[in-house]
Amino acid sequence: MPYSHNGDFERLVEQITDVIVARLDGERQGDGACGCSNVCFNRCPERMRRIVDAGAARIGLVLGEAATARDWASLVDHTLLKPEASEADIERLCEEAARHRFASVCVNPTWVRAASCHLRGSGVPVCTVVGFPLGATLPDVKAYEARRAIFDGAGEVDMVINLGALKSGDDCAVEYDIRAVVEAAHEHGVLVKTIIETALLTDEEKVRACLAAKSAGADFVKTSTGFAKSGATVADVALMRRTVGGEMGVKAAGGVRGIEDARAMVAAGATRIGASVGVKIAQEAAGAKPTGAPAAY
Repeated sequence: MPYSHNGDFERLVEQITDVIVARLDGERQGDGACGCSNVCFNRCPERMRRIVDAGAARIGLVLGEAATARDWASLVDHTLLKPEASEADIERLCEEAARHRFASVCVNPTWVRAASCHLRGSGVPVCTVVGFPLGATLPDVKAYEARRAIFDGAGEVDMVINLGALKSGDDCAVEYDIRAVVEAAHEHGVLVKTIIETALLTDEEKVRACLAAKSAGADFVKTSTGFAKSGATVADVALMRRTVGGEMGVKAAGGVRGIEDARAMVAAGATRIGASVGVKIAQEAAGAKPTGAPAAY
């Protein structure tokens, strides 16, 4: 029987996620696919091959076969979160974002006002980070940080969850932490993306973090800060998409180094890409030779 990309892809992701959710509900279910537990989703070459091979079908559904460089650019948060970034670096980032029409620029809070000024009239919003990169500040502090950034011109907020609370099994504290930022942001119509830092979590913890974000009313779940030991993976994006369903966005961030990485993430369910190589992605999507770009954050 020929392999059906789209159908097998969906069934595979559903199987993995449903096993984890069932375990969280106290049920005992077998995995069944290749005789191993759900953790092999990240390690089993056969499963990973199926996910990647399913990419063409998923990309066709999301962007269409005739997707342009502008279409790809519209998915990218053009990002510069290095602590040593200068005002000239931020200005260049904003000029690139306006030229390519990226989804947003993503900068540290100290640069929100400057980025907002540079992008005025361009239609490109400013995204910033809250509780970044550790997520270890208190909920009311994160809420204030979000409000201050919005006052300075932020139109989107990417907040890092309380990872310690998640690891401690205190999902209520995780949800409360997220909700504090969501309420502060939504008062002003600002989107919230919840960074769960997948590289530091088990599959079960990833599912719990996504469910907390969904319950708290966040608009997106996001894989990574880019400052942990690794960034987004196709498997994590697929797991997150299956967990949150179609009502939330999924942002893949950290380690996306070009159009092929972006294609794989979108194939797995990402609706936004966070990368410092946005220009390279747009150039590669257009079939142009990249003129050079910094390493992914």
